[in-house]
Amino acid sequence: MAGFEKLKKMIQSALKQSAEESSMLLNQELTVNDTEVKEFDKTAYLNDLEDSAFVVPVDSREDYPGQLHMVFSLRDAILMSGILLGIPPGRISEKRKLLILEADDIDAFSEIANQIIGTFNSVFQPLLPEKFHLKQLPPSKFVPQVDEVTDSLPVPDEEYLVYKAQIRLGGDDLNRFDILVPFSLARCIDPQEAAPEPQNDEPAIHDQAESLRRLFPSDAEGKGASGFSGGGAVLILEDDLEEREAVKGFLTANGFTIHASGLGADMKEFFSMDEIQAVVLGMKKADEWELSLCSKIKELSGNSQLPIIACACQWTRTGIFKALKNGAKDIIMKPYEQNELLGKLGKFLAAA
Repeated sequence: MAGFEKLKKMIQSALKQSAEESSMLLNQELTVNDTEVKEFDKTAYLNDLEDSAFVVPVDSREDYPGQLHMVFSLRDAILMSGILLGIPPGRISEKRKLLILEADDIDAFSEIANQIIGTFNSVFQPLLPEKFHLKQLPPSKFVPQVDEVTDSLPVPDEEYLVYKAQIRLGGDDLNRFDILVPFSLARCIDPQEAAPEPQNDEPAIHDQAESLRRLFPSDAEGKGASGFSGGGAVLILEDDLEEREAVKGFLTANGFTIHASGLGADMKEFFSMDEIQAVVLGMKKADEWELSLCSKIKELSGNSQLPIIACACQWTRTGIFKALKNGAKDIIMKPYEQNELLGKLGKFLAAA
């Protein structure tokens, strides 16, 4: 697929280096061929997942917030952990056949995964302008048709760039090693606008409105997501009374139930009396306090997946990073453009 070429090269470089280090760890040659990149949502990816998997969530921290996932074939994970533990080949074959994954196997494979993640940190950081750090989270196995699929397991319900690595261990092809990067994180690491680095925190891109539309597209122009016909409770937080009433008016006319107030409002009241399905956060400066409201909204709502559309008259690259880090799902420019906002809300509410 086109786009995100920088990210693909970074991942390919990190994979090749980690293969060399894993070869030393396992005392067997491990090689990585060119990486294929595909786009999947969660449903499509699980349909592609034909065999049992070992899923390693990886937290991306500092200035590139998000979470990626490394997905290995469960049989491959049992093989590599068995080699690291010095388990006899016959016993490894038996465990792979029966999908036996013991506590020692999980610990051993977590060590292998942690080595890969450490290599990614060392490769990525020199190539990125801001602080970058990956940290492994507790892994889990997933057996299709057996283990339950939830909102967060085996992976969150997002759209992903999936980097499918072709790996060989000791001359034999392994089954699966995928790296799932959500588009929100991919855009942070590899913005798709050829723009100079901002000086003195000036706007990161010249025509911000158009650039942000490309970075954060709606599913359909002016009509929301396909199959969505309006409706749902939306909270508008906007200090400018005229803008607030204008947004309230056109959203109400399109079938939404609207709650509206200024940024300093007691938001507990709104979340206690209705099931808010999305929040439009209108900011004046997109400063630290205004951006921190994204985290506060998530906390008060009790819904970590609540879509927050952050809106401001001007955005800096740093501001975009902080908005996403604090929990915003989408970024748009003010003044509010009716079709654009309807498209954003339609996309999120249709997916809910």
